[in-house]
Amino acid sequence: MKIILRQNVPSLGEIGEIVTVKAGYARNFLIPRQLAYVANDSALRALETEKKQYAVKMEKAKHSAEIMAGQLADLQISIPMQVGEEGRLFGSVTAQMIANELELRGFGIDRRSITIDEPIKTLGIFEVKVKLHPEISAPLKVWVIAEE
Repeated sequence: MKIILRQNVPSLGEIGEIVTVKAGYARNFLIPRQLAYVANDSALRALETEKKQYAVKMEKAKHSAEIMAGQLADLQISIPMQVGEEGRLFGSVTAQMIANELELRGFGIDRRSITIDEPIKTLGIFEVKVKLHPEISAPLKVWVIAEE
């Protein structure tokens, strides 16, 4: 069955591609989840309008991500942690802890968008990356301090 993809589908294709899949996969999975159309002329016209809307939406999202990246680059957050001997932490600082602290400051960022290169298990200043858009990521300084 030939279908036209409405969204990027991993291991299948990109938006607007015409691909051939088994009929059951198309009818039971792709079409009900609005990931694809059956390939015909009216679907091609509908896809063109969706592509235009998607391009405008992605441009707005990229612009807002650039603004937020500028705000995050200036921001420094501190995470209080319990400390053992020699400045070692009980546990480690997680992306969820950083996301919670950002939420308190008015940034609604998902924990999966935060990339910690190496586990944070000591006191100090660390830099993590926050992915705001597929093309934009921002650095964020995290201060790990001793809990009082």
